Amino acid sequence: MARASRGILSLRFNQDQGCFTCSMESGLRIYNVEPLVEKAHFENQLMGSIAIGEMLWRTNVIAVVAGGTRPKYADNTVLIYDDLAKKFIMEITFTSSIKAVRLRRDKLIVALQREIHVFSFPLPTRRLFTLETRDNPMGLVEIATLATAHKQLLAFPGHKLGSVQLVDLGATEAGTSSAPTTLAAHQGALACLAVNANGTKVATASAQGTLVRVWDSISKQLLVELRRGADPATVYCITFSRDSEFLCASSDKGTVHIFALKDTHLNRRSTFSKMKFLGNYVESQWALATFTVPPECACVCAFGTRSSVIAVCMDGTFHKYVFTSDGNCNREAFDVFLDVCDDEF
Repeated sequence: MARASRGILSLRFNQDQGCFTCSMESGLRIYNVEPLVEKAHFENQLMGSIAIGEMLWRTNVIAVVAGGTRPKYADNTVLIYDDLAKKFIMEITFTSSIKAVRLRRDKLIVALQREIHVFSFPLPTRRLFTLETRDNPMGLVEIATLATAHKQLLAFPGHKLGSVQLVDLGATEAGTSSAPTTLAAHQGALACLAVNANGTKVATASAQGTLVRVWDSISKQLLVELRRGADPATVYCITFSRDSEFLCASSDKGTVHIFALKDTHLNRRSTFSKMKFLGNYVESQWALATFTVPPECACVCAFGTRSSVIAVCMDGTFHKYVFTSDGNCNREAFDVFLDVCDDEF
């Protein structure tokens, strides 16, 4: 994500969507979602400027990667911080800059521009294997997070443009990997990926950003094609609800689209949907509900309690919208989660 005026470098929800990290020029902050409360505050003096912050559920373990203008560490090193011990307990250095980090209770995943490294975690921490990818400057990689997941599904860009590679980490042994499966997801380059917590579904969006496709990871079949809009946009975030009954997607325009996955008849259809000669444009399903955050800037989204969607924006604002099955969507909460003084880093 692009740098914002408040010095925010990235935002990331944890695995249960109940907390989020805010990686900043001035350090790292962790917030609880409902209610919106700051849970931890790590100043620049401790960590320097941070580009990536990844929580391990709601534990005291946080993975960070330095970045920005005042880093204390190299951007090719992932550091594990123990908030209970109040110190860094581990660091792993790679040959090039780290683009993304993902955590399970038993795995650490690190994405570089052309490689993905899989480690056992936390103890012993050892490299299990390395996967080669096509050029992946955004560090697209996602993993099924539940310990009871149907598969420990890892998804990342395949070697062919627009494809997604799927690997079941649970079927691997140290030094080897299971036979990967490739989905021909899009014709253009991938822009965003998501895996549901149980590892049964994968959602993809291309750089054009008009469609989100949802795939069955077991049968490798396309389940549904969801239309974000007609105009191109950069899809910043795709998130499955915890029960995988809904999906939300946000774009650089500050618009968040909510789709039904279980009861897809709830999604809107084009009025021309019966006119097959018009092609796929009218066959796609449109969002059940849509809202645009007032800043109209990039945001990450997640599902809250009682049919709500949370949007956390790069300008330091927090928004909560409640949606209904008939498509109504109303803002319930708006907060500025960063103080004005954060501009003075």
